[in-house]
Amino acid sequence: MTRLTLISKPDCHLCDVAREVVETVVAELPEDSVTVDELSIQDDQALHDLWWEKIPVVLVDGRLHSHWRVSPDRLRAALTEEVSR
Repeated sequence: MTRLTLISKPDCHLCDVAREVVETVVAELPEDSVTVDELSIQDDQALHDLWWEKIPVVLVDGRLHSHWRVSPDRLRAALTEEVSR
């Protein structure tokens, strides 16, 4: 199973947009093929220190996929590749 992590913070417009992209793309994939976790930089100092100026950040299986803006096509391609492995 592929794990997608969205790193965000409350009241972040780009984070809201990224969340929508993630939800839309994941809904197109086979059920239960992708697990989505959302973490807030406000809840974890280490995440804050690492990502505060790049949020929203999307990790796919722990590897950086994108930050600031999430391309639906690029995310779909990456997740489709991971799911088919």
